[in-house]
Formats: sequence, C-alpha cells, structure tokens
Amino acid sequence: MKVAIDIRPIHDFGVGTYIRNIVRALGRLDHRSEYFLIGGRDRVREIGKLPDNFHIVPFTAIDGTARGYLAFAKVLRHYACDLVHIPHMSWTPLYLPCKYVITVHDLLDFMYRTHNGNGLRRSAHRYMTARALTNAARILAVSHFTKMDLQRLFHIPDERIEVVYNAIDERFLRGHASEADRQLIAERYQCNYPFILYAGRISPHKNVVRIIEAFSALKTELDKEQKFPELKLIIIGDEVSRHPDLRRTVIKSGVQNDVRFLGFVPIEVLRIFYDAAKVFVFPSLYEGFGLPPLEAMSHGTPVVTANTSSLPEVVGNAAVLVNPENVFEIMRALHRVLVDQPLRERLKQRGYEQVQRFSWEASGERVLRVYHEVAGEPIEALEPSIRPA
Repeated sequence: MKVAIDIRPIHDFGVGTYIRNIVRALGRLDHRSEYFLIGGRDRVREIGKLPDNFHIVPFTAIDGTARGYLAFAKVLRHYACDLVHIPHMSWTPLYLPCKYVITVHDLLDFMYRTHNGNGLRRSAHRYMTARALTNAARILAVSHFTKMDLQRLFHIPDERIEVVYNAIDERFLRGHASEADRQLIAERYQCNYPFILYAGRISPHKNVVRIIEAFSALKTELDKEQKFPELKLIIIGDEVSRHPDLRRTVIKSGVQNDVRFLGFVPIEVLRIFYDAAKVFVFPSLYEGFGLPPLEAMSHGTPVVTANTSSLPEVVGNAAVLVNPENVFEIMRALHRVLVDQPLRERLKQRGYEQVQRFSWEASGERVLRVYHEVAGEPIEALEPSIRPA
C-alpha cells in the first residue's frame, strides 16, 4: 500500500500536533506500507526519526491555486499512491487521481464565523467543503461531537465517518516539573506566585474575556476571605496586541496588576506552567476536541472547563464543568477548586486516569485500519496486534 500524507500545515498549532503524532504512530506501527510525506524536509524535522518506508517529498506549490492543485495531483500520480490523507480542512482537495481520507477537527467556520466575509464567499466556502466531504472515501472525526456536527450540517452518512480521538503530545508525559524547571519560569518570566492558567488560541469562541471577568470577581471574593492575596491569572496564547478587547477588559475589571499575557511559549516551557498552576481554566464556547484540559490533567492540575461541545466527552468526570456564558458560575467553580482540598485531590487522580483513555498509538491503529479498508488492502496485511478481533 502506498499512502501520501499532506504535512504542509505541520507548523499550525492544533493541526501540527495531530500531524506530528499520527505520523510518529504510523512509523511505529507500519513497516510494510510506503508513506510519502508531502511538504518538505523542514517540516519533517519536527516529527523526528522515521523508518525507511517513510519518504520525504519536497513540495512548495501555493495552496488554493490551479497550479498548486495540479502539482499536488502530479506528485500522487508520480508515486502511484493508493490514497492520500488530508489531515485538515484548510485546503480543499480537488482533481486528485486517487482516493482520499480527510480529518475534520471542528466545524468552527460554520458556527461562530458564519457572519465573516460576504455572502457569496461564505456560500462558496460551504459548497467547496460539502464537496470535499462528500467525495472523501472516509472522514476521520476527532470526537463524537464533531461527528454529530458533520451529520447535522452536511448530512454525511454515519458509516462514512470514523471517530479517531486526539491525544496529548508525548512531551507532556515526561513527569512533573523539577525545582530547576520552576526556577526557570521564576527567572525568565518572573513567575513566583500562585496563579490560574489559560493556554490556547485567543479568539472570540475561546471566551477569554469572560475568564478575565470571572477572575476579577474571584479576586474580590478571595480578598473578603483573606485567601490567596498574591493570586494571578496567566494567559498563554497568541500575541495579545491583536486583541485590544482583552486589555480593555482587564482595565475595566480593575485587575491590571494581576493579569499577565505571556504570548506563545514552547511546549517545554508550557508543561512547567501546567505543572505549577493552581487551576487550569478553559471555558471555551466551541471545541472539536479540546486538548489543553487533557494537557493540564497530565500534570495533576485541576481543570475548570465548559459543559458544551466536545469538552464533556473529552474530560469525563475529571473536571468541574460550567456554563461558559455565566461569569459567576465560572468564578464559583474556580473558587471551589482553589479552596476545597479533597476536591482537588479527586480531580487530580481522575485527571491522570482520564488522560490514559487517549493515546496516539490507539488512534494510529484506527487510522491504519481505515487506510487498508479504503485502499482495498486485506486486513491480514496489518500487524496481528492491529487487526480487529
């Protein structure tokens, strides 16, 4: 079996995590098929060492142009690929000479962004997406919630959608932060106080404005009780200069001295912040999967998250769930998790157990079975441990 994988968006935040870890898992599981990673050597460097049946295909054609589509199809014909995996929906597959599998991470473009751009552009985008989904040999949804969205919005038959969960990057599984790690964030980021943490993209559906408002109310409550006087809110994500509404909310809420925006930090540093945080807060309005709560749980950090979209499916009973549109409900949950030590211990233990439910090895096995089904390869060609019972 010859499989091509489009790895061009590997530098993107969530999609990049997916590509790196699925390719690594396939590299551990499948030494028989040939894989062609379309995108270039600089992108493969992030994945690490792969077995000899994985080949790098440099590709620099511009996405979305006729020349780009034809060049991509030419690569697939040149290597006589049986199928190609498009692990994202930022590029619509057209004119492909073989079957394709597409991964859908979320349908945010058709939820919270439906009023962006003119009506003609929105209609064209929806038409192209519907065409890509309809023509796919199989669709991989990262959660049952995303699968239901696909069925509801695009009427995709149940049997054509396979749920293959995400999992956290293996770098978050390297144990707790050491004293030297904590000293690093104290010196480099001047972080030597208790803090609540948010990490992720900063966009309207992430609900960061309400996090700030809930934190302001929490500080008022804690001041009355004379608890956690040094408590801060740390926000790790995009460059905050592109989101002036957040600065305005901080000033309006009177927490200028207690909220810090750190922008992007590398995973090796982010894991230290996860480990040191008192609580991780993630009341997102919409998530196709939602990795950050699991990343925090892997470090034993209690999580407060939303009771909407895929998040209850991902966190199970290992987090405190809140209505993300209710600032005071978010505040009360944060307060409870901060001061209730037995609850903290329960969440810590449940979080460790919940993280174990998701693994890239298991997801890689499911993806590999889908490849074989789509390519018409016999299941017996799979390693014995991967074959379905």
